[in-house]
Amino acid sequence: MTEQTPSGRARPEAIKAVPVRHPGRWATLAVLAVLTAMFVHLLVTNKAFKWSFILSSYAPGKRGVMFTDPVLQGLRGTILLTITAMLIGIVLGVVVAIMRLSPNRVLSTVAWIYTWFFRAAPRLVLAILFGNLNILWSRIGFGLPFDSQIGKLFGIHDLNAQFYSIRAVDLLAGFTAGMLALGLSEAAYMAEIIRAGIQSIDPGQAEAAVALGMSRGQVLRRIVLPQAMRVIVPPTGNEVIAMVKDTSLVAYVPVTGELFFQLTAVESRTFVVLPVLVAALLWYLILCSILMIGQFFVERHFGRGYGTTGQARQRLRDIQVEQTGRVSVEGEAT
Repeated sequence: MTEQTPSGRARPEAIKAVPVRHPGRWATLAVLAVLTAMFVHLLVTNKAFKWSFILSSYAPGKRGVMFTDPVLQGLRGTILLTITAMLIGIVLGVVVAIMRLSPNRVLSTVAWIYTWFFRAAPRLVLAILFGNLNILWSRIGFGLPFDSQIGKLFGIHDLNAQFYSIRAVDLLAGFTAGMLALGLSEAAYMAEIIRAGIQSIDPGQAEAAVALGMSRGQVLRRIVLPQAMRVIVPPTGNEVIAMVKDTSLVAYVPVTGELFFQLTAVESRTFVVLPVLVAALLWYLILCSILMIGQFFVERHFGRGYGTTGQARQRLRDIQVEQTGRVSVEGEAT
């Protein structure tokens, strides 16, 4: 007998749902499990890894290669190089991005040339180039430009109008050369990221703020950039992680107080290749994993109000408008 509702209509029968089978998923899972087991077995049983050399003492009274004093000093140098290069990249990137968006054709052209050059030049080439810039000058300083030409013009052959100078071989070498190469290169990428974030904001907000009497700088600091951070933070986090890995390039400058340089020095002394490379890989994995965790929390902070909850509420409002033509104050259907 068909069951009826109080209104007299026939109640529909219950739906007999049949679960969808996914044999391909189980087969893929089985293959991945076998490959994972094979990889773990390789790590544990293959003596070529020499885990005691990497993690524990490889000689009486000595620590594993990962925790020796030179390697730990190189780790600190890598962290410091990452921080300084990213500071240069972010600060200069903001300036270049604003120049790119400027209505002044001269500023926008200079910013475009800057981003074109440093995005096209490989970072390894830039690092080696900056490490050898002392070939161009013997000293670098601040003072009047073209002082030697002015001296020749007036017959003063020993004119030196520099207020402060330093030997180029001391300035453009080692850590400073690597920091400048990575920082200036990073600024070009950060400029494009920041420019995309700024352009993602509705220009009507900036126009409304200007109409309220705010200056262009105030609009940028208080209206545009806080909202653009939601778009800027994820790729910036990726750039920080990439910078940690790119610091290994300055080992060719060379920067002696850097992680990869110190590990390659151990390799040269001990003639142990694979375990030293594994030690370097482990340190980079640890550093990048910590940064990924930090990036997750930063993204969640700047993404508040833009997640699935906000999207669901917006969809609810759209459906309500379609059905009733009006929206309630609380954003709930009436």
